Amino acid sequence: MLPQMTFSSRRSPVVCLNGCVASSQPLASLVGVDILKKGGNAADAAVAVAAALAVTEPCSTGVGGDCFCLFYDAKTREVRGLNGSGRSPRALSLDALERLGFSESNPPSPFHALRVTVPGAAAGWCDAVQDFGSRKLSLGDILQPAIDLAERGFPVAGITAHHWEKWAKTLESAGKKLAENFLLNSKAPKQGEVFANPLLAQTFKEIAVHGKSGFYEGRIAEAVVDVVRSNGGVLCLEDLKCHTSSRVRPIYTDYKGVRLWEIPPNGQGIAALIALNILENFSVQEMGHNSADYLHVLTDALKLGVSDTSHYCADPEQVRVPVGGLLEKEYSRRRAGLISMEKPPANRARSSCEHGAPEGGDTVYFTVVDREGNACSFINSNYMGFGTGLAPAGCGFTLQNRGSGFSLLREHRNCVGPAKRPFHTIIPALLTAVDTGRLLCTFGVMGALMQPQGHVQVLLNMLEFGMNPQEALDAPRIFVQYNKRMQAWQLSLEEGIMEGVAKELELRGHSVRWPVSGHDRAEFGRGQVIADGCWWDPDSYSPEQSGRVWWAGSDPRADGCAVGY
Repeated sequence: MLPQMTFSSRRSPVVCLNGCVASSQPLASLVGVDILKKGGNAADAAVAVAAALAVTEPCSTGVGGDCFCLFYDAKTREVRGLNGSGRSPRALSLDALERLGFSESNPPSPFHALRVTVPGAAAGWCDAVQDFGSRKLSLGDILQPAIDLAERGFPVAGITAHHWEKWAKTLESAGKKLAENFLLNSKAPKQGEVFANPLLAQTFKEIAVHGKSGFYEGRIAEAVVDVVRSNGGVLCLEDLKCHTSSRVRPIYTDYKGVRLWEIPPNGQGIAALIALNILENFSVQEMGHNSADYLHVLTDALKLGVSDTSHYCADPEQVRVPVGGLLEKEYSRRRAGLISMEKPPANRARSSCEHGAPEGGDTVYFTVVDREGNACSFINSNYMGFGTGLAPAGCGFTLQNRGSGFSLLREHRNCVGPAKRPFHTIIPALLTAVDTGRLLCTFGVMGALMQPQGHVQVLLNMLEFGMNPQEALDAPRIFVQYNKRMQAWQLSLEEGIMEGVAKELELRGHSVRWPVSGHDRAEFGRGQVIADGCWWDPDSYSPEQSGRVWWAGSDPRADGCAVGY
C-alpha cells in the first residue's frame, strides 16, 4: 500500500516521433496509444483514456462526473474548448435549501444528494469525438478498450488503492457506505487485486450504441434520478434530457513569448492567468528555483489569483464575469504592487474562503498528441473521490458532488441557483508560441485549488528554469489555501524544499506547513506534460528542425506514465 510513498527513483522524459499519451494509469495510457495506432486522432484517444480511467480510477473520475478539454488543431493552429460540466437541478435554489434548514454556515454535507449536479462527462465525451475527432473510428471503437477492461478486470495500482480505501472510509464516516460493486469482499481492493466492473461495461455499451441519449434518457437516466431522489435530492429526468455541453472560446495570457490557454469560467483557469500576469512584474529567473524570494513572490501571486477567481468566477451564462478586466496587464501591475518582499499582502487580498471556494477533491488529468501534431488536453472528475458515493442501480458508477462548489451567500455570483453551473476546479491547459501559434506543450495538474497553482509552477519550471517535462513534474511544489477555521492563509511546502527556505518564509509572515511528505503529497496534485520539441532549452531547440519529437513526463505522485510510439 506504499505507506511512505518515497521518491527513491528517477525517470527520463519519454521521447518519441509519432503519438504520445500521458495519464495517471499505465493501462489507460496504453489504451490511448492503441487508439492512435488504429487511426484515431488525439481527441479520439483522449476519450478512450477518459473511459479507461473511469474503470481503473473510480475513486477519482467517472461517467457520473464532469469533463473539460482543450483541442489544438495542427492544421489551423487554432485552440478550441469544450465545457463538459453539468448544471444544477432546475428545482434547486437557495430558497429551497433554506426551507430545508441549510445556509452558508450550515450547508448540506458534501456527500448529500442535493450536491449532485447533472453528470456532464458522457455528453462531453460524445461531443469531443464529434467536434474534434478523426471520424475514422466510431464511438463504439473508442469505448471498446474500456469495456474490455471493465469486463475482464484489471489489477489495481498502489496509489489508487490508497485513495480508494481513503474515500471509502470517508464515506463511511459520513454515514454512507460505498456500493458493494465497488468493493471486494466488502473492502476496498488492495494493490494488485483484480477488480472488474461489468455494470460499467454495460453502461459504456449503451452509450456506444445510442450516444448521448443512451445516458441522458432511458434506463440509465431513470436509475440516476431514482437514487438521487430516494436520498433527498431534487434532480429530475428533464434536467438530464436537457443537458448540453458548451463549445467555448478559450482564454489566454502571454508571458515571455509563450501563450498559456485555459478554459474560461465557470472553470478556475483564470487564476493561473492572473498569477502569471502578476509574476511578469518580477525577475523570477534571477531569484532561483524554489528560493525563499521566488516562493514568497509566487505564493503571494497565487493568493491574489485565487482570491480574485473565488470572488468573480461563476456560470457566465447566468452572471457577468469580468474576464477581460481581470486579465488586463495594467490590472495585474497594480496587483503586483501589493506584494512586499518583506510581508505578504494577505490582509489586503480577498479571502478565497470568504467567497465560498470549495476545498478538497480528486480528479484525473491526461493529455494526448497524435502524429499530425494535434493535441487534446483533457480532465475528468467526480470531485471528492467517489463524489457523493451514490451509485445508480445497475450502472457501475457513482454520482459527482460538484454542487459543493456553489456558494450559499445570496449576493455571491456563484450562489446556488436552478440550472446553473457551479464554480469548477478542473482545468486543462495548453501552451503555444505567441508569434507563430505553434504548439509548445499540452499539460495540466489535477487537484482542487492546486490546479492553477500547479499550472503556474510546472510552466515556470520549464520556461524560467530550463527543466524538461519530467523534471518539471518531479520538482517539489507549494500549495497555498485559505483556512476557514483559522481565518488565515496556509502555505504547504513539499518535502525537498530546503528547511532554511521554510524558516525564511515564516519570517516573512507566511503560515508554513513543512515538510509535506508521503501520501500527503497528494495535495500537490498529479500532472502530465507532452511537449513538441525541447522548447525550454533555447540552445538545443529549433522550431524549423525537420521532424517532430515529442517529449513527455508523468507525475511521480500518481501511478501513471507517458507512453509514445
